[in-house]
Amino acid sequence: MPLNDERPTSTSSSEDQGSDVESSSERCDSMTSTSDLDCSRESFTSDCSSKHCSPSSSPPKTLTLDEVMESVSDVSNLSLTHEIIVNHNFRLEPDRLPQNSLWKVVRDNLHKAFWDILESELNDDPPEYGQAIRLLEEIREILLSFLNPGANRMRTQIMEVLDMDLIRQQADNDAVDIQGLSSFIITTMGKMCAPVRDEDIKKLRENTDNIVTLFREIFRVLDLMKMDMANFTIDNLRPVLQRQSVEYERANFQSILEKTPNALNHTTAWIKSAQEELMSANIPTEKTQGKGQGPVPGPFQILQTAFLRILTWDYNKSPLPETWITDELRLKEIQLKLQQCQAVNEVLLIVYSTIGGPIQGLPSLSDRLKRMTSVLLDGMHRPNFNLKEALEGISAQICCELNKSLTERNYPALTPALQATLAGQIYSITQEDNPIRTLVEDRVQQYFMALICDPKPQAKLDQVPAGLTAIKPELALMGAKFISLVNYNRLVYGPFYADIIKKLMFGSSPPAANPPQNAAHDSVTSN
Repeated sequence: MPLNDERPTSTSSSEDQGSDVESSSERCDSMTSTSDLDCSRESFTSDCSSKHCSPSSSPPKTLTLDEVMESVSDVSNLSLTHEIIVNHNFRLEPDRLPQNSLWKVVRDNLHKAFWDILESELNDDPPEYGQAIRLLEEIREILLSFLNPGANRMRTQIMEVLDMDLIRQQADNDAVDIQGLSSFIITTMGKMCAPVRDEDIKKLRENTDNIVTLFREIFRVLDLMKMDMANFTIDNLRPVLQRQSVEYERANFQSILEKTPNALNHTTAWIKSAQEELMSANIPTEKTQGKGQGPVPGPFQILQTAFLRILTWDYNKSPLPETWITDELRLKEIQLKLQQCQAVNEVLLIVYSTIGGPIQGLPSLSDRLKRMTSVLLDGMHRPNFNLKEALEGISAQICCELNKSLTERNYPALTPALQATLAGQIYSITQEDNPIRTLVEDRVQQYFMALICDPKPQAKLDQVPAGLTAIKPELALMGAKFISLVNYNRLVYGPFYADIIKKLMFGSSPPAANPPQNAAHDSVTSN
C-alpha cells in the first residue's frame, strides 16, 4: 500500500485552548469529592495507601529498551487523553508538509514510484493484477473498519463483492472488472462518509478516465474518512473521559510511575525548591515544629508557592515538572501573554506618572495608548524581535499621540526634554532591576497568589492590585485560565504531591501523631 498522504496531528488555536481551559474550571470545582480528600488524607498520614492515591515507592532499577518505549507510549496516551478532556476543540487534522521540504520530497517520490508500478502492471499484455489485488484487499479492510458491530448486511455485501479468492481467480483468467469493483467501492464510501465528504465522493464518480488516478484518489478520500472517524470517536469519548478524568489520569500516571520509578524527579525538585524558598525567606507559616526551631512551611504554603513558580517557569534552565507536561503549551501561552501585558502596563504607568494631570481621566486616550503599545509589542518573544527598537518606536508613537491630545484640549505640547525623559524611562524597562518593572511583576505575583490561595478564585478575578487597572481584562482572562489548570492539576496529582511533601518534611520515617496534619494535608488536594 502507498504511504498515507497525511499524518494526523492535533490542532487548536490559542483562543480555543483558552476557552476550553476556562470551561474546565467549573468542572474542576465539581470534581473535589469527599472520597478524593479522604484518600489523599490517608496517603499523607500513612505509608500504606491505595494504589491510585499515592505513588508507590520502588527501588531503582535498570529499564530495558522495551520498558522505556512502553513508558513513552504511556506518556503519549496520557497527553492525548488530557488534551481531549480539557480542549473541547481538539481535533485530528492532516499534516500539511511544507513545500520543498525533504520529508515531502521523499514521500512524493515513494508515492510516485508505487503508482508507476501499478500503472505499468495494468498496462502489461496480459495485465498483471497482483498490486491491484493487494490494494483492493486493503480497501476492503478499511471499509470493514468503518462499520458498526451490528452492520451485518453491509459487511456481508462488502465481503461478497470484494471476495479476494474470487478476484484472484478472475485475474488468472484476465476477467477482473476493475471499473465495476471501483464503482462499488465509491458507492459504499458514499454511504459511510460524513456529509462533508460528499463533494469528494462526487468527484470520484466523475473520475473514470484513468484507473490508477482513481485508485489514488480513493485512498486519499479514505484517509480523510479515517480522520473523520477518529474525530467522531473523540467526540463520543470526551463526555465519558470528562466524567472519569481525574481518576483516569491519576491511574495512568500511577502506571507510568510503577514502570519508571524516577518519573517524579523533576516534580520533587520543583516542590523542594519551593520549600527551600519559604525556609530561606523566613516568612510566617502555618505551623512550627519543635521549640527553638525556625518556622517550618506547611504543605498548604509549599504547594501554593510551587504553583506560583510554574507561572514564571524558565523552560531554558530546567524541564517542567512531570505532572505539568500535558499542559506545557497552555502554560507557555499564559506566560508569554502575561509578560507582554506586564510590559504594556509598565509603559502606561511610566507615561501617566511622567505626564500627570493633563492626560488623566481620558479613557479613550488610555485605550489608544494601550492598543498602540500592545500592537508594537506583539511577538516580543520571537528570537528575531528587537525589544529595544520596539520600545523606541513606542516612545515616538506615544509622544505623537500625547501631543495631538494635548493640543486638541489647549494644553502645551510636550517639550523635547520631556519627550527625551519619557523615552528614556520607557526604554529602561528592559533592565531587570527597573523599579517600575519590579513593581508590576510583584503585584502580578500577588494577584495570582491570591487566586491560588482562595477557595473560590472566580470571585476574585476582577480584584486586581493597584497599578494594574490598565490590564485588568487581560489579567482576569489569564487568571481564569491559570487557576483552572492549577485546580485540575491539584485534583489529579494532589496525592502524589502529598507523598512528596510528607517525605520532604519528615524524611522516610512517618510523622508523629499530630491532629493538625490532617487539616494541613486537606489543603494539598482541596481549595
